[in-house]
Amino acid sequence: MASYGTIPTSSSPAGNPVNLEYISRAKERIKDGLATRRPWREMFNLHCFNLPSTSGAFSRVKTNLAFFRMNYAMIVLLILFLSLLWHPISLIVFIVMMAIWLFLYFLRDEPLVIFGRMITDRVVLIVLSLVTIVALLLTHATINILVALLVGVVVVLIHAAVRKTDDLYVDEEAAGGLLRSTAGGPSS
Repeated sequence: MASYGTIPTSSSPAGNPVNLEYISRAKERIKDGLATRRPWREMFNLHCFNLPSTSGAFSRVKTNLAFFRMNYAMIVLLILFLSLLWHPISLIVFIVMMAIWLFLYFLRDEPLVIFGRMITDRVVLIVLSLVTIVALLLTHATINILVALLVGVVVVLIHAAVRKTDDLYVDEEAAGGLLRSTAGGPSS
């Protein structure tokens, strides 16, 4: 007896469910990884910008760097990517490094452990930044890279200084220890 219009369920090799599981896990990791990014609308809320006082600028920068760290990393990497569009070898190296960034920083769903030691996000960010810079400098696009990094750092620092922090709720543990609570606690 023939059954027309049905979809066969077991005609593929046994490895197919594993591939689907891998794709499904990758999608979940992408969603989870991007969940640590703050909403762009919140980052660029026009009502939250004003010039800081001289004494308040450092505090704002410190708070905003902790709160928007994933967004800031994405901005610097985008600026670096755009600067390499006319350097194909550097662009290939950058794309390879971005894949490494995706797996070790952006899409990681559990803490990174090397030789039994847990590596913090801050250490991963610093090491990946340095490795990316060194790898790109070896491609002889030094001026483009340095200018792009300088522009990226300036853009991040300007945003961090002029973005008010009154509406941000930064969890000290989630900030990786970048912030120290001074209000309401005993000073030691």
